[in-house]
Amino acid sequence: MPTTVDYMELELAMHFVSDDSMSEHEARISRASGEIFWLSELINEEEPLPDDIDDDERYVSVPSQRDLDLGKRLVLKFIESELPEHQDEVRQIFSRRGAYARFKGLLEQLGKLDDWYDYERAAVRAALCDWAREVGIEVEANERRETDC
Repeated sequence: MPTTVDYMELELAMHFVSDDSMSEHEARISRASGEIFWLSELINEEEPLPDDIDDDERYVSVPSQRDLDLGKRLVLKFIESELPEHQDEVRQIFSRRGAYARFKGLLEQLGKLDDWYDYERAAVRAALCDWAREVGIEVEANERRETDC
């Protein structure tokens, strides 16, 4: 029987791992229980971690958004499909620091920010579900989501 994890917990773990530019955050899923363990050099764990947390056969590391290719490439795919006339402008935005804030500002001006959030949410869900299938983890929806992966 495959390990099962809650989708929202998996997504939170992916964001936790992704929000760390220094690679000090990690989340690992127990293949036996589906429990997600949060590891960070920057915070004290309230509960002790299992002694075998580094065993790749017993635990699988949660990927980051970068690992799932959910960064600039996703933005460019969105622009290509939804606002092709703004491709050059968005490429220029992403050539400098602070790109996401400027990108979202542009989308807000164009009335497309909610469309971006919907697109991004669907892409994250699809990428996490694909990843979970590849590593043999079943993802289930909680009461706030209509469907499982």
